[in-house]
Amino acid sequence: MKTVKTILITGGAGFIGSHVVDELIKQNQNVIILDDLSGGFVENINKKAKFIKGDIYDYELVKKIFSENKIDYVFHLAAYAAEGLSHFIKRFNYNNNLIGSINLINQSIIHKIKCFVFTSSIAVYGKNQLPMTEEITPVPEDPYGIAKYAVEQELQVSNKMFGLNYIIFRPHNVYGERQNIGDKYRNVIGIFMNQILQKKPLTIFGNGEQTRAFSYIGDVAPVIADSIWNKKALNEIFNIGADVPYSINQLINKVKDVMNSDAEIKYFEARNEVEHAYSSHKKAEGIFGIKEKTSLDDGIKKMAAWVKKHGAKATKNFDEIEIEEKLPPVWKENN
Repeated sequence: MKTVKTILITGGAGFIGSHVVDELIKQNQNVIILDDLSGGFVENINKKAKFIKGDIYDYELVKKIFSENKIDYVFHLAAYAAEGLSHFIKRFNYNNNLIGSINLINQSIIHKIKCFVFTSSIAVYGKNQLPMTEEITPVPEDPYGIAKYAVEQELQVSNKMFGLNYIIFRPHNVYGERQNIGDKYRNVIGIFMNQILQKKPLTIFGNGEQTRAFSYIGDVAPVIADSIWNKKALNEIFNIGADVPYSINQLINKVKDVMNSDAEIKYFEARNEVEHAYSSHKKAEGIFGIKEKTSLDDGIKKMAAWVKKHGAKATKNFDEIEIEEKLPPVWKENN
């Protein structure tokens, strides 16, 4: 039986974060959630966790939380992860995804926590050899990837300077129950399912031949949650997720089949994005063990059942666009 520790989880009302919270609650850990509910939902919050509504960018609040609670571990999952949109919201992106992270790192150093677990992204790699491995030097292609990579580097220098232990995960294209299907800027499987429920055409940027490996949440969250108990994971970086890449065209047909839909597909001008991105998970398997992964077909069925039960979500435009130039027209529409 694991010793009870106090664990702060940012983004714990969100998609991946709420699943990690559930895993730690199963272990009878004392969990504190910090979330501003900008991308998460109250219904995702585990009732056995302590919930604080607030923003990681609010440094006075972050300091207060650390001073009033003897925190042993931090799981930092709060982020605005709209990678494609990050070109047009640079200031918002860096404030939320970089400066907010630094607020947490500062307090983690001052209060000498045992380990800081950070969910980065394979967006840090940019256009790189495939499959992407942890040994590759990242060259991110967008502000979101740049911010994530900067936090990774900050954790590494904080470890060298102050002895702050860290574990960095680079998950990719995670989908499943509790995903915010109402966000039209990210989470392509959720976007397709929401469009089907709303009886709208399904939208694809480019020709649909770009490839990704889609990772089911049930394969990702338990590994992240358990990582703090594995000493071999300390101060290491791990890719985590599915192994088999699919094109967006293949994906959309699978989603249509599961949702029993004959929806029209509309192709729009390609946006600036990495065409092919999927990673190797040999390093994670070597440390955490080889676990059977959920197939894309099975994962989509599980997510579809949840989506049908909860219904469509209204979509809205992001109201803090900073640069309009080259913003895809479909992102300007009120839909």
